[in-house]
Amino acid sequence: MSERLFFDAKRYDLGAVGRFVLNRKLGMKVDLEKRTLDAETLITVIKKLLAVKNGDGDVDDIDHLGNRRVRTVSELLQGQFRVGLARLERSAKERMGIYELENMMPHNLINSKLISSVIRDFFGRSQLSQFMDQTNPLAEITHKRRLSALGPGGLSRERAGFEVRDVHHSHYGRICPIETPEGPNIGLIASLSTHARINEYGFIETPYRRVIDGQVTNKIEFLSADLEDKFIIAQANAKLDKDNYFSEGKVSCRHKGDFPLTSPKQIDYMDVSPKQLVSIATSLIPFLEHDDANRALMGSNMQRQAVPLLVTEAPLVGTGMEYRTAKDSGTMIVAKEEGKVTSVQADEITVSGHKYPLKKFKRSNASTSLNQRPIVQLGDKIKKGQVIADGAATKNGELALGRNVLVAFMPWRGYNFEDAILMSEKLVADDVYTSVHLEEFEIESRDTRLGKEEITRDMPNVGEEALKDLGEDGIIRVGAEVGPGDILVGKVTPKSETELSPEEKLLRAIFGEKAGDVRDASLVVPPGVEGIVTEVKVFSRKGQENKSKEAKAKDLKEIERIKEFYGSQIKQIEEDKVLKLSNLLVGQELTTSLLDAETGAVIVARGKTIKKSDLGKINRADIENIKLQNSDSAEEAIKRVCKLMDDQIEELRYEEDREIDKIKRGDELPPGVLKRVKVLVAHKRKISVGDKMSGRHGNKGIISKIMHAEDMPYLEDGTPVDIVLNPLGVPSRMNVGQILETHLGWAAQKRGYRVATPVFDGATEAEVKEEMKKANIPSTGKVTLRDGRTGERFDQQVTVGYIYMLKLAHLVDDKIHARSIGPYSLVTQQPLGGKAQFGGQRFGEMEVWALEAYGAAYTLQELLTVKSDDVQGRTRMYESIVKGENALQADTPESFNVLLKEIQSLALDIRTEKKIDTKEVDSEERL
Repeated sequence: MSERLFFDAKRYDLGAVGRFVLNRKLGMKVDLEKRTLDAETLITVIKKLLAVKNGDGDVDDIDHLGNRRVRTVSELLQGQFRVGLARLERSAKERMGIYELENMMPHNLINSKLISSVIRDFFGRSQLSQFMDQTNPLAEITHKRRLSALGPGGLSRERAGFEVRDVHHSHYGRICPIETPEGPNIGLIASLSTHARINEYGFIETPYRRVIDGQVTNKIEFLSADLEDKFIIAQANAKLDKDNYFSEGKVSCRHKGDFPLTSPKQIDYMDVSPKQLVSIATSLIPFLEHDDANRALMGSNMQRQAVPLLVTEAPLVGTGMEYRTAKDSGTMIVAKEEGKVTSVQADEITVSGHKYPLKKFKRSNASTSLNQRPIVQLGDKIKKGQVIADGAATKNGELALGRNVLVAFMPWRGYNFEDAILMSEKLVADDVYTSVHLEEFEIESRDTRLGKEEITRDMPNVGEEALKDLGEDGIIRVGAEVGPGDILVGKVTPKSETELSPEEKLLRAIFGEKAGDVRDASLVVPPGVEGIVTEVKVFSRKGQENKSKEAKAKDLKEIERIKEFYGSQIKQIEEDKVLKLSNLLVGQELTTSLLDAETGAVIVARGKTIKKSDLGKINRADIENIKLQNSDSAEEAIKRVCKLMDDQIEELRYEEDREIDKIKRGDELPPGVLKRVKVLVAHKRKISVGDKMSGRHGNKGIISKIMHAEDMPYLEDGTPVDIVLNPLGVPSRMNVGQILETHLGWAAQKRGYRVATPVFDGATEAEVKEEMKKANIPSTGKVTLRDGRTGERFDQQVTVGYIYMLKLAHLVDDKIHARSIGPYSLVTQQPLGGKAQFGGQRFGEMEVWALEAYGAAYTLQELLTVKSDDVQGRTRMYESIVKGENALQADTPESFNVLLKEIQSLALDIRTEKKIDTKEVDSEERL
């Protein structure tokens, strides 16, 4: 019994991780391949437990990162695949009983859909399979580095206590203590620290410099959290002498959760960098060390919401992480090898024959614009790994999420009360905060029970004016300007009608459908959207031979483009192959003749030495069977090169055939869908009142007023400020970093340089003052401003400087909403809620109390009846408004009827009866 329970490999599997953890906890050295328990392990476990009970050992801390591991995507997918295989096994066993042994074939037993459906389900429905956040490059890279304690096999928000969410000393250099969401997910969703990595067992490791006898070496070692607890670690900014010895007798160190002062001889490791503590987004905040952690958290999270601007600008005051973040995000184009720029176009760069296509105004997941711009010129020499094209929200290879603007910290007539922002009209006129947004609209024509839906220009009861921008096929032309209510794609769908008689069916078949049998189901622009159509994509099945000439010509052109693209790639690989082979072959003596692979003709005879002049024919030669004099290693190297290059060419040819086949075969559409049309509408959004803005220090606000530039406060030299922020937003929030950024930004702007001030290792106050002195700025950072409207000086001096402000994705154009009449809920007959449903504004319980307290009886009656669920009353009200009358005739609200029905469903007979007029009853009694 115990044999089966503990030692049977078929019963359970510890896995490599399980065995690794057991070895580490128990101090054993059992082979990692041994995936089951043995007698020795069991005895050691019992000894360990008894020791802990007797107070000899430490109890494990469940929140320590030595006891928590990261389950990577591959591991989760592996788990799903295992589920699929188990289902496949069960299904195969069941089918074995159905078929005769002699008739049984593998395809009768194995149904691959069982596995593919599990994997599709994992990517489609899993809580951890998320739609990538593509608002800007930082949002993208942060989303890819996110760690979650939620999801299958994890915690739930409701059950997670304070301890799990709290920062732990083992998080140092592994999980960022600052970047986490603010709401119910706080502490459960985190971000990987800057230099952290995940080892093969799923534990997070962070790098340290080895310290030997008080001397810091350049040897880097990655330690997991439980290993780190054994060592004493010095901080990255500990002072060192020229020989890398600690220059102080006692050094501030870390050991577990304590910070002892230690002599250099006892130190084992040293941090590699002060920023290894924080995540990428947090490491982009200058003067982070002067900000309160709560505001730094908001700053980290809001940088991910910054909208890429039309004209980008890198920050005057950065942290030095902008280049690396932008490059690693993958939104820019990086040279794959060194060379010379031979061609630069808006949509393509060629470096020594290698072509790099550029994305032009493509839509991201967040409806922002993905646009790449070349930043190299013709003839430039390029190194491998150099950035050759900027992406969205980057400038010259650096992350550029916002703009540097001249700020004044002062109250201004109440317009910047409660974090509101006062802005100059100059920023609107100069398109400083203008961004491009692309909305995608989609429509499908289906094969319905009543007949096929049709995408057409011929819709019932639609005037010619509404069709002016539609093509012959009923799809809008690229370049058309559209606004709310405009038709993008015309579509008619069959109406449900009474059953037709055989005679009518015959007449229909002869004379075709009549207009009355279809209704208009066109795709129209929703309210609040206007712009220009930039792209139209049509997807249709094969078998629709009614493709237009334009569509066929477009297909041929696309096939030509694919052939040209893959042809150039293959040519490049063949050239590389010849180059690599020439280095290996020149000067080698042949023991067999080198033959032409196709004709068999001799290219280089046996016994001859290969010269440079023979290299031109090498491409045609049968290289793989080459035999060289006394050079087996060269032969092996040649075979390796040939195999590698031929595999690459084969792969490219396969991809080429696949893409061409897809164009010829048509698109794969879901069952029942005949055609799908996608229309992309682009529009520029200037900054406007109601838009949300923020700095990098959690200093967020809403634009309250856009003023004429001449009315803004101005400096003594006549320069008007760009924005005015409220000084009361600083002291209570304790994010003083924004003030230091403002001072240093002004000095940098005046002297024409840019600053990198890394987190926890940045410019000191003394250094900032020194830079201000060099730029002739007062040491207080305050100057006298004049009122733009009167020209008079303000009483107090004002802090002025340059601050980096971002425009966030919470734009007023997306939130503004109005409704007169619209859809109603079927049961309650009340208007739906939310902009997406074109709903009304909720007048809730507490708002009703407010009107009751005020005694506004008629307003309240109107809100609870005709503006809500009084069906007859609202119809009458609509009629009276149309006629120009203004009479309120309220009826019974539908919610009252719903209540009656609910009570009746509880078997209580409750009915409404008409009130009898008491005056009539009295007169009858007197008679």
